Amino acid sequence: MSTPEPHRRRQRGPASTPSRTPSTRREKSGQADRLIAPTKAETAQLPPFAGLPLSQIHVPVSHAECRSAVDEILAAGTAGFDTEARPTFRVGQKSDGPHVVQFALTDKAFIFQLHHHECEQASAELIASKQLLKVGFGLKNDHGQIRDRLGITLHHVLDLDQVFRKQGYRGQIGVRGAIGVLLKQGFKKSKSVTTSNWSLPKLSPAQLLYAANDAYAALKIMEALQKEGLLES
Repeated sequence: MSTPEPHRRRQRGPASTPSRTPSTRREKSGQADRLIAPTKAETAQLPPFAGLPLSQIHVPVSHAECRSAVDEILAAGTAGFDTEARPTFRVGQKSDGPHVVQFALTDKAFIFQLHHHECEQASAELIASKQLLKVGFGLKNDHGQIRDRLGITLHHVLDLDQVFRKQGYRGQIGVRGAIGVLLKQGFKKSKSVTTSNWSLPKLSPAQLLYAANDAYAALKIMEALQKEGLLES
């Protein structure tokens, strides 16, 4: 689920450079050093992340389209994963999301809008699958909404925030910070799209690109972690 990324405090003086994650800095915190991801301003200076174009983003609706998408995603075995929900603006207001569930493969993404019954069933099958590895950020936030909306448990996940925390990063690094650290690229996230209405019957091109590439970026980060030997097998 898209959530605001935590503020990264700037450090004065030269940045120290860990051997395997050269875009990080170190901060003394008690007895141990903590790694700090590059700031939003710093990643904005990097070459842009090349995400999926609209031509590679699929929005299944019919039973046949959903069944074909589920079969392809399950056959892949691993998918980038995220959810989107219509934002809440009042204190104490409970979200009725997720409204969108997205899965990304190496060359495409599938966007399921849950107001379609076929999409809800397809998403539930993939979410509950213990064979499909779902890779994303902040997945702890998704468990409750998925349980409330779909009545199922999110199984077999790789939460990349937890992976980076084990590497020594504080808090949630988020997709933007991780792309900056590992791929040396800038990942732009529009606040207006983040807080847009995800329960609309038809999503805008900007919403489709945002949703698809959140999931796609998670998959690319996992691949980079594997290449660097930073992911436990």
